[in-house]
Amino acid sequence: MSSSTCSRVAFGKSETRHDEMHSTIEGWINELVTLTDEAKASQQFQKWLDVQSRFHDYSHRNTLLINLQCPEATKVAGYNTWRNEFDRHVQEGESAIWIWAPIITKQCPECENSPSYHEQSGCEYDETSPDEWSKGLVGFKPTAVFDVSQTEGEPLPELETEATGDADDLLPTLTGAADELGVTVRIVDAADWEHGDAKGVCKYRSLHDLQPVVEARARPNQADLAVTLIHEYAHALLHFDVDDEEERAKREVEAEAVAYIVGRYCGLDTSGSAFYLAAWQGDGPESIQNRFGRISNTAEEIIDVIDG
Repeated sequence: MSSSTCSRVAFGKSETRHDEMHSTIEGWINELVTLTDEAKASQQFQKWLDVQSRFHDYSHRNTLLINLQCPEATKVAGYNTWRNEFDRHVQEGESAIWIWAPIITKQCPECENSPSYHEQSGCEYDETSPDEWSKGLVGFKPTAVFDVSQTEGEPLPELETEATGDADDLLPTLTGAADELGVTVRIVDAADWEHGDAKGVCKYRSLHDLQPVVEARARPNQADLAVTLIHEYAHALLHFDVDDEEERAKREVEAEAVAYIVGRYCGLDTSGSAFYLAAWQGDGPESIQNRFGRISNTAEEIIDVIDG
């Protein structure tokens, strides 16, 4: 019997699993919204960010589910994927980690339902037969995956990734990514820095050229400089058109969270990041969930460009 630390939360009953997964996500976000202990709220938020950094291409809803069921997870895959692609086997007695998987099937061009739901919907589209329809996303279903710690067998192959080591290699990649992200980037000597104690800024080039300009103060600590660039890139992608000062303060947490995720993904130590979740006080669960979505999507966009 395995001694895995997974299954903090379990979705064991198939007939209730769909609704329980939804309600558990909402419950976690509601708890975060209502926590009065800032330290506890920040700790829970950081745990989610840690999982998001390991699974950056997963939706924020799936990383929340992974975090709640198996916070220590580092690599998840389905039972057959472990067996067929990695020659590893799920150990006896392990509990599945349930996430949402997309349902891709033939899709009606009019009502966008699958053929079976199309027949029940009353849609009258009949210009082409279902056999000729293109495939598309029609929904999501609970799907079981398992962490590598729940499996045994052949060692995993070492994955070669670009620019995920020290910051000396990462910095040129980050500055080179500026064009693709639609940003102009400048590293400014400390002697010429005009923005006080700020490590970086994101601003307009001029009143007539509205492309974001990111400036970062040069410093010996290259890892810190890299995280600053990521933070300001996040501002350029997330918040550049936000004028409301209160909302900009709230989105500062989002930018710091993106820098945390991308920095960890690139092998940098971002444990000194501070998340002032009190800035989100008064935001409801839907607003918090929207923030999680922006954080997740922006981190993935920057990582994709870095890896590109």
